[in-house]
Amino acid sequence: MNSEEFTRRRQTLMRMVGDSGIAILPSAPQSVRSRDVEYKYRQDSDFYYLTGFAEPESVAVLAPGRANGEFILFCRERDSHKERWDGSRSGTDGAVADFSADDAFPISDIDDILPGLMESRSSVYYTMGAYAEFDTQVAEWVKSLRLKGSSGIHTPQEFVALDHVLHDMRLYKSRAEIAALRRSAKIAVGAHTRAISMISPGLFEYEVEAEYLHEFRRHNATMSYSPIVGTGANACTLHYISNSAKLQSGDLVLIDAGCELDYYASDITRTLPVSGRFSPEQLAVYEIVLEAQLAAIGKARVGNHWNDPHDAAVNVITRGLKKLGLLEGSVQRLVRDSAYREFFMHRTGHWLGMDVHDVGDYKVGDEWRQLEAGMVMTVEPGIYISDSRKVAARWRHIGVRIEDDVAVTANGPEVLTGSLVKEPDAIEKLMAQ
Repeated sequence: MNSEEFTRRRQTLMRMVGDSGIAILPSAPQSVRSRDVEYKYRQDSDFYYLTGFAEPESVAVLAPGRANGEFILFCRERDSHKERWDGSRSGTDGAVADFSADDAFPISDIDDILPGLMESRSSVYYTMGAYAEFDTQVAEWVKSLRLKGSSGIHTPQEFVALDHVLHDMRLYKSRAEIAALRRSAKIAVGAHTRAISMISPGLFEYEVEAEYLHEFRRHNATMSYSPIVGTGANACTLHYISNSAKLQSGDLVLIDAGCELDYYASDITRTLPVSGRFSPEQLAVYEIVLEAQLAAIGKARVGNHWNDPHDAAVNVITRGLKKLGLLEGSVQRLVRDSAYREFFMHRTGHWLGMDVHDVGDYKVGDEWRQLEAGMVMTVEPGIYISDSRKVAARWRHIGVRIEDDVAVTANGPEVLTGSLVKEPDAIEKLMAQ
């Protein structure tokens, strides 16, 4: 992402904040994995979206109309001793030279400087509740200003939820962001193709997972979430991540895995026959889910509403389950009574972007949000038949989900992950190679 993209975003947000407001964004804190070992650092998505700055212990401030510069960055100073251990830092000079900050200060000076930036503003745009320690710090700054009120110091009159404004911005992807999502999708498609071609009985789920990690890392990508590799009954557990069972001939294996590249995520699911060929029952369920997914993708169009793809998938799945004898009654009544939820219990998708479950409201008021060009979503219907005596044994432990990443465009849905096989014949052919 080039610097102009970040500048454009900041300018857009500052127009909404206005000259009487100030926006404050803290970086994500570092997180301890165990004892003195930390997780690999990943910047807060909102912070990175506006700055492109990936270092911890930083605070970004947008102060529209400020004479000495509207974009202020507080960050760590250069420190040769610490950089020898932990890697280089940008420092305040780098914040200006490399990240287009108008002004930069050491993070250690924030208590002395930031209250002064706030005192001339009537509104503070800030996301409360994300980081408790920083919430306390912001409250202390406001308190210090109020204590000085008798000496003519101005105190901000209101706090405005920054996330509400900023997350609506993030919902609409620019051309550069769509390109980044395509790159992430391409790597994930390659990882799935690699894994599909090596699936066979006797492997363990974690061995399949390893193929994804290898493919992601060799393209400088990371996991966008913990991969799900669920075989047999595990495929019917929606958030199964143990990935420890052995793949058995005759079972299905459901793989939900995506990567993150340059802060943009992909999210793909495919369901495969471990032995290389679907059984008649597995194929019957798979074809229902595939039909539902194609119907849902067809509804991911400008002018439709967020729930239209889900409604399309529900109708196909309900009709299919009735045809298999797993539901009884009229399709209309079964949909109205949500009878399908015994086998299809989740939504058909979610927003996708910098976060795999990306930000953005699904409703505006009481109405489902209308789809517009630039929105990106997953489309992922599924059918999960658990070990229940209410269904015949031949259907049990069949769990199928098919998921692709879809961009809403003026010319219709663009399936970013569309090059990955999902037709049953194509899957069996790839597995036979």
